[in-house]
Amino acid sequence: MPETVAKSPAGGAEGECWLPRSDRSPARARAALRDLLARVKGGERYADRGELLLSELVTNAVVHGKNDGTRIHVKLALRDDLLRIEVHDRIEGTPLPRQTTADDSSGRGLHLVDSLALRWGCGPRGDGYLGKVVWCETAPEEG
Repeated sequence: MPETVAKSPAGGAEGECWLPRSDRSPARARAALRDLLARVKGGERYADRGELLLSELVTNAVVHGKNDGTRIHVKLALRDDLLRIEVHDRIEGTPLPRQTTADDSSGRGLHLVDSLALRWGCGPRGDGYLGKVVWCETAPEEG
């Protein structure tokens, strides 16, 4: 997986990777996050929540994405006691949490993101590509 990880000047780190639209991509994204967090003192405090948030956003891009050979771009940044996760895809529109029932086997991902992230949102990619970026930010877990 093409991936880059760089230390940021304030002791944080940044990384990115390109993933195929595949059922394996959430696991590959989590591995990239673990690698990034391992390079930063105290990074493990973001692992559980960060992996869950990243998995949900990448899974949404895989499930709802266009089957046209395009890839998903993941950007990660850890700085100032904040982990920022961005998932860029070619899907137009704004994702919204769905109304679900107890019998639904899916559709709760954005509700989970909404409850676990400090904040999250969506906007145009802004990198010259069609589609959007869905992002979220989380603080370290206490412990």
